[in-house]
Amino acid sequence: MSNPRLRDTSQDQPDISQAQQRDLPIGERPHADAEMTRVLKTAPLRVAADPSNGVITFWRHDPLHDVVKPMADHVIMAFPAEPVRFERRDGKAFVKGMTRPGTVTIIPAGSSSRWDIYQPLSVLQLYLPQTTLERVGHEVGTAAPSDLVEQTAHPDPITSRLLLSAADALEGSAALDALFRHQLTDLLATRLLAAYAGSPARFQPVMGGLSPKVLGRAIERLRSDGDADVSLAALAADAGLSRFHFCRAFKESTGLSPHAWLRQHRLEQAMHMLRDPDVSVVSVAAALGYSSQTAFAAAFRKLTGETPSDWRRRMR
Repeated sequence: MSNPRLRDTSQDQPDISQAQQRDLPIGERPHADAEMTRVLKTAPLRVAADPSNGVITFWRHDPLHDVVKPMADHVIMAFPAEPVRFERRDGKAFVKGMTRPGTVTIIPAGSSSRWDIYQPLSVLQLYLPQTTLERVGHEVGTAAPSDLVEQTAHPDPITSRLLLSAADALEGSAALDALFRHQLTDLLATRLLAAYAGSPARFQPVMGGLSPKVLGRAIERLRSDGDADVSLAALAADAGLSRFHFCRAFKESTGLSPHAWLRQHRLEQAMHMLRDPDVSVVSVAAALGYSSQTAFAAAFRKLTGETPSDWRRRMR
């Protein structure tokens, strides 16, 4: 399939200009979750919200023909399934193409355009506040842009793969999923700063890992079976580092990201509990904080290639 075609359609758009729309104060713009619900005329199948950090949603919606109004958040989309024909119009351009796995669409905060999507569509969306871009930009030593560069079904397998991986973190273990989403959002923000900020961002290299004392505190927090806060913000604050630098230093020290370390620890806990024939799989799932036995079984199988019941039978 050839690249999307562009043509000038400024004469077709009698509505207010893009510049006027962008000038709306942020407080007067709807947040992306509200605007997408209005436009798509349905509710997302799954959603995970961290209002100060970002919102990740998974939608399956019908064909649509509507104008997306200026929003307070940047919207990044990736497409997990079948190609779908679409057209996108704003005051200056007309883009016609196909959504495909490996492509991304970026709607910068404050922009507006008319969308015509001709078939049902599955889509992962990240709603990213400008404050998150600014925080990540500060942490990595670069200035955040006022706007991202608008993209429509743009080939970018790296960003697409990152966002699609969020589908695994919209249900399951609350602590694991939250930690993964925080890491993923920061990583996506870093990627957007590098690729879609108008000019390439230059990041300062991070050298060295955590001190033994700081690493020990972080691992103690991650191992806690109580109500300890294992969010990325809490782990980084306890280490006296930004979230970005904590993740880099933790991985330098352990070879794993905080989320991967916690996932491995939970797997070891699960295996230990499953060795006891008197403990049910449902009890193991509940003890490890999974939302259901099904979610626990899916996570266990992804890491081991077996269901918990099959693993238990093999270990007898």
